Amino acid sequence: MSLGLIHNRGDVAATELNLEKSYSIHAGIAHTRWATHGEPAPRNSHPQTSGSGNDFLVVHNGVITNYQVLKETLVRHGFTFESETDTEVIPKLAKFVFDKANEEGDQAVTFSEVVLEVMRHLEGAYALIFKSRHYPNELIACKRGSPLLLGVKELNEDACKGSAFHDAKFLSKNANPKELFLSSDANALIEHTKKVLVIEDGEVVRLKEGGVSILKFDNDKGRNGGSLSRPASVQRALSILEMEVEQINKGKYEHYMQKEIHEQPESLTTTMRGRLIRGGSCKAKTVLLGGLKDHLKTIRRSRRIVFIGCGTSYNAALAARPILEELSGVPVTMEIASDILDRQGPIYREDTAVFVSQSGETADTLHALEYALENGALCVGITNTVGSIIAQNTHCGVHINAGCEIGVASTKAYTSQIVVMAMLALAIGGDTISNQERREAIIDGLFDLPNKVREVLKLDQEMKDLAKLLIAEQSLLVFGRGYNYATALEGALKVKEVALMHSEGILAGEMKHGPLALVDENLPIVVIATRDACFSKQQSVIQQLHARKGRLIVMCSKGDAALVCPGGACRVIEVPQVEDCLQPVVNIVPLQLLAYHLTVIRGYNVDQPRNLAKSVTTQ
Repeated sequence: MSLGLIHNRGDVAATELNLEKSYSIHAGIAHTRWATHGEPAPRNSHPQTSGSGNDFLVVHNGVITNYQVLKETLVRHGFTFESETDTEVIPKLAKFVFDKANEEGDQAVTFSEVVLEVMRHLEGAYALIFKSRHYPNELIACKRGSPLLLGVKELNEDACKGSAFHDAKFLSKNANPKELFLSSDANALIEHTKKVLVIEDGEVVRLKEGGVSILKFDNDKGRNGGSLSRPASVQRALSILEMEVEQINKGKYEHYMQKEIHEQPESLTTTMRGRLIRGGSCKAKTVLLGGLKDHLKTIRRSRRIVFIGCGTSYNAALAARPILEELSGVPVTMEIASDILDRQGPIYREDTAVFVSQSGETADTLHALEYALENGALCVGITNTVGSIIAQNTHCGVHINAGCEIGVASTKAYTSQIVVMAMLALAIGGDTISNQERREAIIDGLFDLPNKVREVLKLDQEMKDLAKLLIAEQSLLVFGRGYNYATALEGALKVKEVALMHSEGILAGEMKHGPLALVDENLPIVVIATRDACFSKQQSVIQQLHARKGRLIVMCSKGDAALVCPGGACRVIEVPQVEDCLQPVVNIVPLQLLAYHLTVIRGYNVDQPRNLAKSVTTQ
């Protein structure tokens, strides 16, 4: 049997592929590639092949770190390489294993055995799907480090409930045809089925003729007496996705990012649902985080709390750090996941390490989690994805319940992360008399927060008008301090990642230590000066920037325009005032809207920014 192979560059919708065409075969693989090795080009597209005969084809999500060594070995055995990818070594290695097994007389070597032997030689992170002309209507999938899900459509409902998933017969209990889907993301499966199996590291999934079997990879079991190892099947349980097709549709909005920005009042309500307790006339207002209740005493006794994340998740943790320090009295430190790994920063048994990740699959954060577990720290996960690796491997955690987020630039997950970490601070802080008034003010603020975000979303047109004024600019500075240093970083990141404009978030206290040299009448500068303990200092910053003819855009609390911009010399964005620790949730919304409109007006792809991926599953 020959296998067809199609490679294209560009958006799937823009290619000449006939997606309506029917095929007589029952197993196929496809991949929209995010380039890690080699430029985006047909030769580097997936599936990658073992050679001209397409004996083995592979799609791959991840990075093979030892591909260069494998490539050199395969070249010595006569293989030629056509792409610049790390992936190409995998199908060629599969062909090498298959040919060698047949030469040595292995009796009817199976597809699974070939893949298991290939896995034994791979280092790095990967989710792989194999197809071969030697094994018609059969697919093999495996994973280590990268996410992989198996979707099952039209499974017998009675068989599904509480049933184990352990052999091919499981899918053949009724006469209905079955469809099986392999995907790295639940969003791709939900329109087909809600029944999924979360594939675990080291598992090998075999799909053939409507049947499924799962094998467990054991690296210690190598070749035995000239034969490939034959591991036994393992038993697994199906789960149901708790999401709806409507969540992955744009609805009345033009883009996912726009939809997700405007969904924030609802997503924040969902994040807090069942977790805030107002109590009666004689009961204190409090917070209930069920995923942490058994570990709160340990966290309170911690030597320190370490927040670990990347990008937007790191910024969300930074926004929550001051209130956690205030209420808990425990020192809180911030770590970028890749940096703590690079320098092997100290983590102790007495530490609590909090891992923040929207997807729960972020590669650097996962490696930092492994490092913290090795060092004996209590590990807490804050993710938006039930069943993710971080959710599974941490000792305890909180699901942010922000709902499905498809746009690459995180918006509603960011605000929900801040709210969850504010509730974490309330839970750790306890109900002491000394901070009761402060706690109750924050809880009241949390209850009212969705309304405040709904109010600030009315600035949409104002932000669109501002974006039109900034369309030709090459750079943007954002100054913040205190709770809103994180807002400055996150606002600049949004502009940077979607509008493709250089933007920099700067701690306002560092202005005179270098950044002030950039200020002139042309460079647009956003200053965040809402009411909090740092307000008077931000007024001083505005005066100094104004004295140097800075082109200022000031964000302030409603009614403060005259205080931050005397004489109307700058553009003002007025936002509703909330409790200081919750102000970053409100303040980021206008900057999200600005980034969105700036991107659309400049003609860029707002949902899939250049060179970026939603879930960063490679280092």
